[in-house]
Amino acid sequence: MLESDSFLHLARPLGPATIGSQPTTAPLNVVIQPQAIFAILDHSLRRNADQERVIGTLLGVRSEDGQEVEIRNCFAVGHTETQEQVEVDMDYQKQMLALHLKASPKEVLVGWYATSAELNTFSALIQNFYGGQGDGTWPYPAVHLTISTEAGKDIDARTYISAPVGVTAERAADSAAFIPVPHEIRYGEAEKSGLELISGAKDNPDRTASVITDIESLENAIEEVLNMLDRVSRYVEAVIDEEAEPSTALGQFLLNALALAPKVDPEDIERDFNNHVQDVLVVSYLANTIRTQIDLSNRLATAALTIGAGDGLGGSLTNGAGSESQRGGRGGRGGRGGREG
Repeated sequence: MLESDSFLHLARPLGPATIGSQPTTAPLNVVIQPQAIFAILDHSLRRNADQERVIGTLLGVRSEDGQEVEIRNCFAVGHTETQEQVEVDMDYQKQMLALHLKASPKEVLVGWYATSAELNTFSALIQNFYGGQGDGTWPYPAVHLTISTEAGKDIDARTYISAPVGVTAERAADSAAFIPVPHEIRYGEAEKSGLELISGAKDNPDRTASVITDIESLENAIEEVLNMLDRVSRYVEAVIDEEAEPSTALGQFLLNALALAPKVDPEDIERDFNNHVQDVLVVSYLANTIRTQIDLSNRLATAALTIGAGDGLGGSLTNGAGSESQRGGRGGRGGRGGREG
């Protein structure tokens, strides 16, 4: 039997709400930055042995229309949870939120996270706090991010917003219908290089990875491009030989990618590359020459100061010796005069 998750999809809130204060059902898409996930995983590793999950506050930016939320940062919030009750340090959460907003004025409160995929009554209670008026995300719904941290399994991330449900206002405070929303983990080229370096540690027994040089990084990038070209070539050949099912979208994408490639002869590319290498060598030679000249100038200046100090010391000793000779000469003349007398 296939395992499937069942969700309750709501088009609008069903719980009691004040007229004119009904929140929006946005966002429709959530973007997660890798640094936020790393911070959540680090918090999970540092949790107490008796804690099943940890929670924290999510910070980020929201689009002008509120249709997209980007999670950029987060911080941990202490809490204790039992089967009967849950206690969250709200004072600490408010103080840390104020400090983060001062350090990053462009970021806003967007929701909270938990390191468990389970959604229960306590989750609804915390969700209503983060999505409430005043210190919450109102009129926008709070985003709830769940990260599974079970050892030996892949990391599973899910994002939700909520709608209030309940027969009475008292029950609506600890009740909520969690609505799943799409999300994506987005990272740039610099973050991609760092993630690839970190992922290389999984193949080592000591879980360490050495930092590669620029030449090695360039070599790896070229090898990756060659592998992708080989994979595309095999797919195209399989489609031509009617061994693979053709795809119009993929063919259009390849056609657009090839259209962006400059139409330059290989000889021209080799000539331009050699000229570039020569320019780099000339710049490196000039830099080494300037560095050598500066070092030589410093040595000459130091030598001149040393020689000048030696000449001054030698002149003082010579003058002192001459004075002693003169005094000795006068004493000698005096002695001869005495003998004449």
